[in-house]
Amino acid sequence: MGNPSIAVLVPCYNEELTVGKVIDDFHRVLPEADIWVYDNNSSDRTGEIARAHGAHVRFEPRQGKGNVVRQMIRDIDADYYLMVDGDDTYPAEEAPKLLQPLFDDVADHVVGDRLSNGTYGEENKRAFHGFGNDLVRWLIKVLYGFEFNDVMTGYRAFNRVFAKTLPVLSPGFEIETELSIHAVDKRWRISQVPIDYRDRPEGSESKLNTFSDGAKVLRMIFSLLKDYKPLSFFCILALVAIVIGLILGIPVVGEFMATGLVPRIPTAILAVAFCGLGCLFFTCGLILDTIVKGARRQWEIDVVRAYEDGK
Repeated sequence: MGNPSIAVLVPCYNEELTVGKVIDDFHRVLPEADIWVYDNNSSDRTGEIARAHGAHVRFEPRQGKGNVVRQMIRDIDADYYLMVDGDDTYPAEEAPKLLQPLFDDVADHVVGDRLSNGTYGEENKRAFHGFGNDLVRWLIKVLYGFEFNDVMTGYRAFNRVFAKTLPVLSPGFEIETELSIHAVDKRWRISQVPIDYRDRPEGSESKLNTFSDGAKVLRMIFSLLKDYKPLSFFCILALVAIVIGLILGIPVVGEFMATGLVPRIPTAILAVAFCGLGCLFFTCGLILDTIVKGARRQWEIDVVRAYEDGK
């Protein structure tokens, strides 16, 4: 492909201290790229400064990073997309490394890995962020079978077909987790590129709330498990229900075997109910799994059409 178009996506909320430098750095490193800044209800001069530094600036009224990314993908057409935060924590000099696997056609989604080379641990001083990232990585490995080196990174690159077939559901900071799980579930080619990371400059504050946003991320993981792998999700619920039923029912069965009597009828009824609920969960999982497989077949057809439209 000659002269591919590159769009640098910069979601911003109150980043007047750093957005100008971020734009200048990407203009210098990727002079051929279009830089798009979406101002997400900033109360400072973020949009004004971004426009003065030569970026395309648009306004997104729905609060939350996920809402911004969703609208960016809808609005902007490019061959390749590079998503980066506007807080100047991700060096623009790393951008060619993220784009190269896309240029070489060996990846559809590239993840900027801050953790492997240790720079995130050295620079980031916010408590529990490292623990939260490790927890999310572990859950995705257990539930989805893929090991990410860094899930919560905001520095990513992807091609046009990945972008245009991406159903963004999350409204906020869960977007990184959703991108990662979508890439794994739909079997996109994933490349993980180690990058340097630097902490925010003095005076710039993170908008991420460790506990409330962390809870949203965990909820997103299990919500997508229900949507993408309903059989696994409902088998877990079925197992829990049946185990409870057995815990309640085994003593009752033991008493009946010993005495021929069932003195605890309410407990016996409750045990049967939990076992029946487990069977119901399992049946729901089988039905929904069939539906999801049908939707996946249709999605694969849509991806082929998206490739053809891009030629």
